[in-house]
Amino acid sequence: MSLSKVFDAEVLALPLFDDSHRALADEMARWCEERAEAWTGLDTTDPAATGRAMLTELGQSGWLRHLDPGQDDSDVRSLCLRRQALAYHEDLADFTYSIQELTAAAIIRHGSDEQRSRYLPGLADGTSAGALAVSEPGAGSDLAAVALEATPHGDGFVLNGTKTWIAQGDIADVCVVLARTGDGPGPLGLTTFLVDCATPGFKAEPIGAIAPRSWAELTFTDCRVGPEAVLGERGQGLVVALDVLERARTTVAAAAIGFARRAFGLARDHARTRKAYGGRLADLQLVKSSLAGMDVKLAASSLLTARAAWAMDAGLDHAKHSSTAKLYSTEAAGEIVDGAVQILGAAGLVSGSVMERLYRQIRSLRIYEGSSEVIEMTIADAL
Repeated sequence: MSLSKVFDAEVLALPLFDDSHRALADEMARWCEERAEAWTGLDTTDPAATGRAMLTELGQSGWLRHLDPGQDDSDVRSLCLRRQALAYHEDLADFTYSIQELTAAAIIRHGSDEQRSRYLPGLADGTSAGALAVSEPGAGSDLAAVALEATPHGDGFVLNGTKTWIAQGDIADVCVVLARTGDGPGPLGLTTFLVDCATPGFKAEPIGAIAPRSWAELTFTDCRVGPEAVLGERGQGLVVALDVLERARTTVAAAAIGFARRAFGLARDHARTRKAYGGRLADLQLVKSSLAGMDVKLAASSLLTARAAWAMDAGLDHAKHSSTAKLYSTEAAGEIVDGAVQILGAAGLVSGSVMERLYRQIRSLRIYEGSSEVIEMTIADAL
């Protein structure tokens, strides 16, 4: 497959990227293309089993090796390139990769040496699945409202409560759990824990989603963990959670670009070959306008995301940039996918088609890692 079908070659040529990034983009695009036919036949009726298989494939192919404490960590630009290529080809591949990265990032950035050596090798080779458990029935974007209790017991804690809408929760071997230890009011009373999912009192129940994904509700009933389970400092759980989610926002933008670029390519190819009104669909002025608008949105998304990832890698102030990239790219991707369905007409409404899958998959990105409305408030506060 041509690199330009997955990535904007002109954006990759900018000084925001170096030769190693361009080589990675080429390698990732080729690897995904080699698996494209097999991924077309994935069984999405059991997303948990498919997620496990996808995790094994990613691990064995080395795309998670940088999570191992013995390897060099990946920069954010590389994470974005991987997510864009995976999202372009297969949602479940991107979904599995992103959650593994999210879990590992919490441990890499806030874990002790013992925690890193215990959990990261399995996450890196795909033999262990991770999950980030922060959302609850009454606490989504407002993480300060988390109510799951972690009551001190001896030198450890006892967890009681529920987490919901947890990605990979039904296949996870280890969960990063945000819980209330009561060290202070609101956000000051939260602590993050690393919980082995084989711990007595832990239960996961799958939840169906509009796009087939491994998703679950987690129940903690007198779930005992030791002092070694505390991730970061006690009472600093919200800091850990927000740090990881903010870092991930730029990669969500990259995934949105992957989905949108796939939809744009399908719409453009259809318009070029579909005969209409004595010519081609692509000859109609309104269709030209729609395609041009999509192209502009893709270019803007790519540049905003590249800027945010570069700023993060350079150690610069990036919070506003990552929020801007996430907000614009996910909203634009929704518009591009919807516009692509419109150009395809009835052909875009076929059950099981690529367009149907894209239409389902793209919607969640405007909610993950901060809803668009929350991100807008974050940007406004930075003005």
